[in-house]
Amino acid sequence: RRAIDVRAGRHLAGHDRGEPMTPDQLIDADKRTLRALLASGHPIDPDALAGWQYRGTSLGMPGFVDRIAWKTFVKAFHRDPGAAQVRGWNVRIRQTGLLGPIEPLLRDGKPFVFGFFRVERPEGYAVPDGAGRGLILDYGQAGNPAFDPVNRVRDPLVALEPGNADVLLGWTYLDLGIVRVPTPSYFLLERAMPVTEPASP
Repeated sequence: RRAIDVRAGRHLAGHDRGEPMTPDQLIDADKRTLRALLASGHPIDPDALAGWQYRGTSLGMPGFVDRIAWKTFVKAFHRDPGAAQVRGWNVRIRQTGLLGPIEPLLRDGKPFVFGFFRVERPEGYAVPDGAGRGLILDYGQAGNPAFDPVNRVRDPLVALEPGNADVLLGWTYLDLGIVRVPTPSYFLLERAMPVTEPASP
């Protein structure tokens, strides 16, 4: 794993430029550091995400929350044939550790998928300050159940290295219409493997 320069928000490829952090160290980063990385992140081409699954790691949450919820997960990105936009979903996985094997939990014999989203540009969104440099994962128009609270979720997502979509940083806020409510939830995404079977809501 390459080091990440917190001040510049980019990988250092092994060069010491101040205080680099590896993704492992980012796990314990405070919210100020994570917010700075998000604000200094880089745009992402949606096509660079399509067809890939990313190992996700929850950041910024208290340890007891990670223990009763989950620390690791998968986000998958897919473009349907002829579709104008990339869409995606989350996959619940066994908690095998930060570097353990990715083992999807099963429901009815298939991976346990949930939280469908569409990948959008930030233009047109009332994005909180410092969170509009990349893409928006919009859960409100992706086919989740009508009254599912996840429909209020928006995830700004940035690259940590210009032009490189291998390692991404995301954050979650709630869009309640007239107000946007920040949450303490950040997450790290690391490109893991191709999508083999697209999921639908």
